[in-house]
Amino acid sequence: MKEYTTDQIRNIVLLGHGSSGKTSLVEAMLYTSGAINRMGKVEDGTTVTDFDEEEIRRHISLSLALAPVEWGGCKLNVVDTPGYTDFIGEVISGILVADLALVLVDPVSGVEVGTEVVWAEADKKDLPRFVVINKMNRENANFEQTLEKLREVFDGNFVPLQLPIGSAEGFTGVVDLVRMKALVGPEGKEEEIPADMADQAEEARVALVEAAAEGDDELILKYLEGEELTEEEIRRGLRDAVLKRTVIPVLVTAATANIGTRSLLDALIAFAPSPADRGPVKAEGPAGEEKIEPVETAPLAALVFKTAADPYVGKLTYFRVYGGMMESDTRVWNSRAEAEERLGTLYVMRGKEQIPVQRLRPGDIGAVAKLAHTVTGDTLCHRDHPVRLPGPTFPPPLFAVAVRPKSKADQAKMGPTLTRICEEDPTLRWRQEPSTKETILEGMGEAHVEIAVKRMENRFGVGVETSIPKVPYRETITKVNADQYRHKKQTGGAGQFAEVHLRLEPLPRGAGFEYGWEVFGGAISSSFQPSIEKGIRQVMEQGVIAGYPVVDVKAVVYDGKEHPVDSKDIAFQIAGREAFKKVMLGAGPVLLEPIYKVTIIVPEEYTGDVMGDLNTKRARVLGMEQQGGKSVITALAPLAEMQRYVSDLRSLTQGRGLFSMEFDHYEEVPPHLAEKIIAEAKKEREEK
Repeated sequence: MKEYTTDQIRNIVLLGHGSSGKTSLVEAMLYTSGAINRMGKVEDGTTVTDFDEEEIRRHISLSLALAPVEWGGCKLNVVDTPGYTDFIGEVISGILVADLALVLVDPVSGVEVGTEVVWAEADKKDLPRFVVINKMNRENANFEQTLEKLREVFDGNFVPLQLPIGSAEGFTGVVDLVRMKALVGPEGKEEEIPADMADQAEEARVALVEAAAEGDDELILKYLEGEELTEEEIRRGLRDAVLKRTVIPVLVTAATANIGTRSLLDALIAFAPSPADRGPVKAEGPAGEEKIEPVETAPLAALVFKTAADPYVGKLTYFRVYGGMMESDTRVWNSRAEAEERLGTLYVMRGKEQIPVQRLRPGDIGAVAKLAHTVTGDTLCHRDHPVRLPGPTFPPPLFAVAVRPKSKADQAKMGPTLTRICEEDPTLRWRQEPSTKETILEGMGEAHVEIAVKRMENRFGVGVETSIPKVPYRETITKVNADQYRHKKQTGGAGQFAEVHLRLEPLPRGAGFEYGWEVFGGAISSSFQPSIEKGIRQVMEQGVIAGYPVVDVKAVVYDGKEHPVDSKDIAFQIAGREAFKKVMLGAGPVLLEPIYKVTIIVPEEYTGDVMGDLNTKRARVLGMEQQGGKSVITALAPLAEMQRYVSDLRSLTQGRGLFSMEFDHYEEVPPHLAEKIIAEAKKEREEK
């Protein structure tokens, strides 16, 4: 592949609801540009950008993939992203390194949930965008209705750059409103505009010229004076308007029939901004904030936006160069890990195919294998000028499962494998939950976690079983209580003796554990003070009423007895432990449960259903406000009721509701529920 300069590069991320045709459009672009000699199909599992075993099996994209398309003397780095909301992390990474978002919309379904989700993500990064109404060859495809829906749902000046010629089976090509020509069939054969479309095309052309002129003072004067704008002036005006986000051009395609692909590629070359147009990025340098210009003489700055774990090649690191040049077989500095990395051959990725290149210029996207310290979000730079670029910000996980190895062999490999799949997808996280002794894997939804588990098995040969995680309850007390316990063991040989008088006092939530010593007159030697504490801490870890850790108590030893010969460390550990159990049972023991703060965003028509459902989950609604046709509900709810909320909310709102939740505090479990939990814990202990 030849080398391209910064102004010849276009970084384009494809966004849209699941099944809007993103992967098929990439296929059509690659075929039209001559990169492949036949178009693959999603349903056959033969496309370039869906190469993972699970993607082929499910016929959907699960992770972002790259496809460089060479066209018109430029290189388009096309980033194909998943449409299913569980894989939003891939979308966020793709948006981060793109200079333009190409949002695909289905002309039958119109604007869908996924469209709204990705649009909001692109808004966060102020990304210029095009809209492509794809699948115009579908039965009941309606261009006008879809355009109307876009204008209704989103803020933005949607201006058609093309009009479809026919629809459904009769969709044969597009009218190019800049050149005022009809482009027919997969070859985009130039013809005159059909007579029955002449008036419609003229009207749309006026709107387009007006939009192009508005972005440029010189052009608006010329336009208002009634002068015709040249084709070149229209292109210049539109290019500026796209960059400033004052215009969103709308194009039409039928990817599977390869209609409209050529004119889409031409429009991307003509109107999409290059990295040079988008200008410098902010980075954190040795002297504070600095700007990295997209030029070869700038200090090297490359952002890692994806890590892929391949059992054969090892780790593959995808990056975008923002300043300076990346060269094969050189050394770079990882500013987060503060470690040097040796670069081998640099690649340009086309799906899973690795095309070796000598260097990558500013604005370009590539990959390199086998980096030792680098993970997603890191910056690669020069050691003598370390900088850090802002990495992607991923949402917290919404769905968790407990994972157990299927066999002894899996047990040894489970931890390292979980680490590898979480490196590859930062919206997955894993941790040990000490209070329930479970290994927890968290992700964005059921499908997300299920696919991660499948990948562990297919790629790394590690089998795990999943279940709903146990809730990490805590135990505490509600009143002061004091009692004593004597430990005496006489079985020939050295005996054991210890007597401990203990008082327990409740502490405020979150205070943890305090240990006090009020023994006077040497009733117990102070050397046994740590022994008693050790015994108490042991039992606090294991729990007293249901096997959960004890929190927020103060334990005070106020008296006791010892024996000159038989009192030893172990005797006081046992006495401390048993005294704690005995005193706690009389101190009004209760269970505490984790309460999460939940923020739910739903279209207004679902507010009632969502509120009703929250009431059945013991939630306390804190407030509700309106934001652009959506209700934002904040509530506090127990984790026990919210473990599968991601699925509940989707079914309540037909997939249009979004939520996030974060831990807030612990509070008492209602007595009737606590009884059930204690009984279950007792039954479990007996079974063991």
